[in-house]
Amino acid sequence: MKLLILGLGYSAGFFARAALARGWEVTGTVRSAERAAELSREGIRTLVFGGFAVSTALAKAVAEAEAVLVSVQPAEDGDPVLQRLRGDLAAAPALRWIGYLSTIGVYGNQDGAWIDETQPVKPGNARNTLRVAVEQDWLALGRDTGKAVQIFRLAGIYGPGRNPVAKLREGKSTRLVKPGQVFNRIHVDDIAGILMASLARPRNGAIYNVTDDEPAPPQDVVSFAAELTGLAAPPEVPFSEARLSPMAASFYGENKRVSNALVKRELGYAFRYPSYREALRALTAAGE
Repeated sequence: MKLLILGLGYSAGFFARAALARGWEVTGTVRSAERAAELSREGIRTLVFGGFAVSTALAKAVAEAEAVLVSVQPAEDGDPVLQRLRGDLAAAPALRWIGYLSTIGVYGNQDGAWIDETQPVKPGNARNTLRVAVEQDWLALGRDTGKAVQIFRLAGIYGPGRNPVAKLREGKSTRLVKPGQVFNRIHVDDIAGILMASLARPRNGAIYNVTDDEPAPPQDVVSFAAELTGLAAPPEVPFSEARLSPMAASFYGENKRVSNALVKRELGYAFRYPSYREALRALTAAGE
């Protein structure tokens, strides 16, 4: 079984390792030769693809793939993978599953309401407007070719090395308080688990929210990390007094509670970390 991952970054790397553990042959693309050499030492065949010319090796990997995961940021003019590889993907004879990693940011602000995949998208900025367009382009490929294309809308990603416990230990943690604000989160192990579950049950045109059970105020998560580690929590800072980058401010402009019921119901997935509490306890026990 051959899996091709286009854009072998943090989240996709956990999926690659999960697939390797289940006997898949995994090929991934990165943007630098140095990163390719590093991942190759883990047993992942790695190619360099910067969204420009398609090498013979990459064209061959697409032609042989049974599953393709796309984890590449859109460019201003669209998706670089579709621009360079659409024809190759359409022609790939064994390809039966394509996954595209998107974001719950496409829903925009919902004033704290619970929503699911039936909620119309309402992107609040150019970045997420582009994501919506790219999602539609991938779904069109599925309709045109009959190959099963799935969209995975990810919540805020965390895991080993990138989490509130690690930030607290590094002295980089903050507790910014905006009353009523909550964020959805997802541990990388559960991203990998949901993708593996989808591989077993392809459905062309499927859209899944990939998020844990409990949207929570960010300051509560930091306070819980402080309790686990015995470190002092940083002081609370009112949102009105915060100096945020435009990117950070855009996140706080969106408030929603995103349901994961569909991945449980349709894919039969049982979350390893249903909330940040289980995940932070495990990360702390592992020495984060």
